[in-house]
Amino acid sequence: MKKNTVTKVVIPAAGFGTRFLPMTKAQPKEMLPVVDKPVIQYVVEEAVLSGISDIIIITGKGKRAIEDHFDSSFELEWKLKQNNSKLFQQTKKLSELADIHFIRQKHQNGLGDAVLTAEKHCGDEPFAVLLGDTITVPHTGFQTCTKQMIDTFDKYKESIVVVEQVPDNKIPDFGIIDGSCIEKDLYQINTIVEKPTLADAPSNLGAIGRYLFTPEIFDRLKHTPPGYGGELQLTDAIECLEKKLALVTHCTRYDIGDKLGWMKSSLKLALEHDEFSGPLKSYILQLNEGNFNE
Repeated sequence: MKKNTVTKVVIPAAGFGTRFLPMTKAQPKEMLPVVDKPVIQYVVEEAVLSGISDIIIITGKGKRAIEDHFDSSFELEWKLKQNNSKLFQQTKKLSELADIHFIRQKHQNGLGDAVLTAEKHCGDEPFAVLLGDTITVPHTGFQTCTKQMIDTFDKYKESIVVVEQVPDNKIPDFGIIDGSCIEKDLYQINTIVEKPTLADAPSNLGAIGRYLFTPEIFDRLKHTPPGYGGELQLTDAIECLEKKLALVTHCTRYDIGDKLGWMKSSLKLALEHDEFSGPLKSYILQLNEGNFNE
């Protein structure tokens, strides 16, 4: 893999997770398990697979479990080393995945404010933003969603928003773009609107939680007034960027934004997992036949 022009990833993970209550009353939404690991681990692994090992996670009150998850644990590792070499290697590898830095967002003031807290770390370099509650899996034969963004940035040197077609009933949940197609799966963004009604939506192309920004975004965020919900919206700052692209990537997005999406994602990814797919498919067939005993 050639050396990346983008070397930093910002992962906002400071939200309250209110749509998951009561599950998230005492644990971060980003730590909810999907198959055999928490959501945010998938996101960190995507960054690492994309050639990026300098990762900034934006946390808030009650998010210490995220820091502990990626930290080393001497007692646990010592115990596993004595009894289970496979689990020991997995646990040790997790704490050595990347250089992970944690920044506390002191007040819940929107996604834009969370990204702005990373300005001192990112400086004047381009950087990727990967939302901590969204999993993307590349299609067969393609690189990660983040690497696809980086390759596009290398060609155009403009900020990038990854989008996909969203159904009408989900449009009010997304930032929706209107753009002019400049090549297959790539649009020059004319406008982007945060959570519009279906009637006001400029298209059905919605941002899926993967971005790549030039440092210009920080200045735009500083001069962006509060928007939807009275918070500093990243979408509003993107709208003010001089140039920005929308990219449709070759990946599947797993939305962990609500309980049903989390359950669907867990089931789908478990069915694709070598260890669990066979027994789980058999169990689903039993349920379909009305056998609820096992």
